[in-house]
Amino acid sequence: MTKDAFAEAPSLFESDEAPVAPLPSGRLPSYIKDHRKRLRERFMSGGSAAMPDYELLELVLFRSIPRQDVKPLARALMDTFGDFNRVLTAPEERLRQIKGVGDTVITDLKILEACAHRMARARVMQRHVISGWDALLDYCHTTMAHRETEQFRVFYLDRKNVLIADEEQAKGTVDHVPVYPREVAKRALELNASALILVHNHPSGDPTPSQSDIDMTNRIQDACLALGLTLHDHLIIGKSTELSFRSQGYL
Repeated sequence: MTKDAFAEAPSLFESDEAPVAPLPSGRLPSYIKDHRKRLRERFMSGGSAAMPDYELLELVLFRSIPRQDVKPLARALMDTFGDFNRVLTAPEERLRQIKGVGDTVITDLKILEACAHRMARARVMQRHVISGWDALLDYCHTTMAHRETEQFRVFYLDRKNVLIADEEQAKGTVDHVPVYPREVAKRALELNASALILVHNHPSGDPTPSQSDIDMTNRIQDACLALGLTLHDHLIIGKSTELSFRSQGYL
């Protein structure tokens, strides 16, 4: 096999720039002519930090929709969902409501979302959780902060506080998720776990616990105590911050 066997396939077009009609003066609109090339060069030279969310989204859409002006679509997605993260994590059915969004765009957005989750997860799996608390919080925010419905998951740890399993226990509505303490404890025994951390999100963005959150945590704590398991914490993930039951005195 030659060294060029895995070379990038040639583009279907010499350029994927969006074709445009000239202005009455005969000139091309300046924001479109060579727009993709300029945006890519600025990304490669300055990185994503120097780019607003809608331009980063444009770069993604360049791959999904060749030879079209995708700026209006990027703007529409941002206006609808609010920020780059919420565009990536938006449900498929809501994405399809945006004119111009089809299978290819949805697939590419969901690939990016999966990559972000996997990269964040790699920083915490099989690692000592207590000493890597910031990485755990980053993972929780990446996977849960922008969800539109509640999700409840459990991190199971071994006796050295190394994360051995990250499992979603239940999905719910915008303000409720059903949780069964018996199933949480049963799964801990199946995994031979010694400790666990509960995590769920509040789609409202406010991580303040409800009375049902507190009652559910107390029931799981009782089950853990009966089985000799340690409940390290229960984290509620909001849009930009989180609440720790342990640090707030609920545990």
